[in-house]
Amino acid sequence: MAPAISISLNDSSDVTDFVIKQGHGVKGLSEMGIKSLPEQYIQPLEERLMTRIEPKESIPVIDMTKWDDAQVANSICDAAEKWGFFQVVNHGVPLQVLDDVKMATYGFFALPAAEKINYSKENSSSNNVRFGTSFTPQVEKALEWKDYLSLFYVSDEEAAALWPPVCKDQILEYMKNSKFLIDHLLQVLMKRLNVNEIDETKQSLLTGSVRTNINYYPICPNPELTVGVGRHSDVSTLTVLLQDNVGGLYVRGNEGEDSWIHVPPINGAIVINIGDALQILSNGRYKSVEHRVTANGSSNRISVPIFVNPRPQDMIGPLPETLANGEKPMYKQVLYSDYVKHFFRKAHDGKNTIDFAKITN
Repeated sequence: MAPAISISLNDSSDVTDFVIKQGHGVKGLSEMGIKSLPEQYIQPLEERLMTRIEPKESIPVIDMTKWDDAQVANSICDAAEKWGFFQVVNHGVPLQVLDDVKMATYGFFALPAAEKINYSKENSSSNNVRFGTSFTPQVEKALEWKDYLSLFYVSDEEAAALWPPVCKDQILEYMKNSKFLIDHLLQVLMKRLNVNEIDETKQSLLTGSVRTNINYYPICPNPELTVGVGRHSDVSTLTVLLQDNVGGLYVRGNEGEDSWIHVPPINGAIVINIGDALQILSNGRYKSVEHRVTANGSSNRISVPIFVNPRPQDMIGPLPETLANGEKPMYKQVLYSDYVKHFFRKAHDGKNTIDFAKITN
């Protein structure tokens, strides 16, 4: 139902108040039936354009039916090295769990603004639960057309107490059912780096903290003028992404600056991408890759990423095994929480965050 409220779309403070302070989000703008995009959502031309979309290219789709097959393992590692992105099917996460978390995502965003605002930065009872819009509105010159709920996992008990009742059980179930897939992928990826055993220290570096977002991209009146999410790479070790059937996720291709590849929705598939933390830990062997989401003029879109990360207090740098053959480190040791703070202090800017950890001569 459209919010029963009148705002001036020409008054940026009016729009900001409605979207951010009152908790309506861009979903509220969309449901008002606005015919033109408010000015603060209009992206610079270079951020909107994808001059080369590669229609014949696609990221690998890997069938995980035979978990222990060497060919499957090689496909995973090759995809992580060349593409930084791949999709998995027959991954062991029940399709009902995926459907349930998608329905729960719609359930949360269908809540009245007065309920969602309880989880905003200003009102949330915990920094681990955050409802918001765009990426980092206070530093962005142009806002992104997206609302989200971000949930940092501490324990089942905290989730039960603090996460929104409408979606907490389904998100926890999705996270739990994805754990075997995540652990298996990381074992395979580590083996190629000559890490044959993931001890407690390495386990912490790889999967020490987990955050899940539920994202909502409402119908946009001028999708060609804005973005759902701007160009960025994730700061995670791995990201495990469930997307719906709408599409709109694009990955930077291997054919140069302006090459983009659509990640087509595949029923029951999960998208996996390498994050900056794993690029650093692998000394650049595995690649985190720029990606973006377009706005859509005819359909609402949702996605549910699980970000698997080091702990905030962990130091990350190239694993010793990656340097055992005399390879020079490309990255210095950095405190992971410092890396993440650097990422969130600025608007999305492609792959620039990785420079924070690069060794410069």
